[in-house]
Formats: sequence, structure tokens, C-alpha cells
Amino acid sequence: MVLDAPVLVLNRSFAALALTDARRGFTLFYKGHVRAVLPDFTTYGWEEWCDIPIQPEDVDVVRTPRTVLKVPRVIQLLSCDRPPRYDVKFSRHNIYVRDGTRCQYCGKRFPTSELSLDHVVPLSRGGVSSWENVVCACLKCNVRKGNRLPDEAGMALRRPPARPKASPLGLLAPSRIHPAWRNFLDVAYWTIELG
Repeated sequence: MVLDAPVLVLNRSFAALALTDARRGFTLFYKGHVRAVLPDFTTYGWEEWCDIPIQPEDVDVVRTPRTVLKVPRVIQLLSCDRPPRYDVKFSRHNIYVRDGTRCQYCGKRFPTSELSLDHVVPLSRGGVSSWENVVCACLKCNVRKGNRLPDEAGMALRRPPARPKASPLGLLAPSRIHPAWRNFLDVAYWTIELG
């Protein structure tokens, strides 16, 4: 449904902060808390946005009994100067995204229901739960490795685990990035403080 579509949220300096859904975006928009932003950085208030004619190629539209509105795919908070967070939360989902739902031992892709997380250095042997020590593993490989180091089990990692590069949206798959967001994410790329 179009009201569940993701919408990019910017701060007042046009830095990407987060994603919300179109339903929440419209609520904030109607209440005057945000402005709609086009890829060329032009902004629109609610009344101005309602006057924009719908084009035949516009697919993200909401129909009401009185009007048809384009769904703004980028909104700017009017009262937020907070800089964006550039760290990626250490979570099961983000590990699956980082590893592309691919077992880091056999290299095959699996649905998340058939994956587990493996500590490269097992917890019982002094390993920690961190980006640098946890990988996706299929159930078969995880059982085979057991409580051993990969070389002890005769297994090799496809890619060493590492903390993902920071982005304003965490680990968002490139296929989920809407074309209207590209200019704003490029700005984030160039203004991120290097560590």
C-alpha cells in the first residue's frame, strides 16, 4: 500500500536522519511540522503541495474523496537541527543484511529462517558478541563448526566480519533506496566525519 511506502526524513540542514512511512509523513506534513522536498532541494508546504498537478507518470499518489495528492518521498523537519547518527545498530537483522543472508562458511544464500548467527571465536573460548566476531551461518555449517575455531573445524570464512560502514540509514539495501533520495544520501556521503 502506498501509505506504507518509506519516506526519507531530513533535518533542517538537509542531512538524512531516518525513514518513516508515508502515513506518518502525511500526518507531520498536514500538521505543519515538515515540508516536502524535491530532488532539486525545493521545498513545499502543505497548501503548495496540494496545488501541484498530478502527472500521468506519478505512481505514488493518495486518492481522497476531494483530491489526489502525490506522496512526498522526502520530507524536512522544520524544528530539528540534530545531526544524524552515523552508527549501525548491532542486531540480528543488520548482520543478515551485512552478510547478504549468505552463510559465511559455505557461501550459499538462505532465507533468514534457515540462518543462525555464529561466533567465529566461541563465547566459551573468550569470544565476544561484536560486529568483528559474529557472522551468518546456515544451520548445517553452524552445527559442523560447533564450539571450535574455523580452522580447527576445517572451515574458512568467505569474508572476515567487520563493522559496516556507517550511513544515515543504517544498512539499507541499495534496491530499497528510492531515486528521490539519492541527492540527499550523496550529501551525507560527502559530509560524514571520517574516523
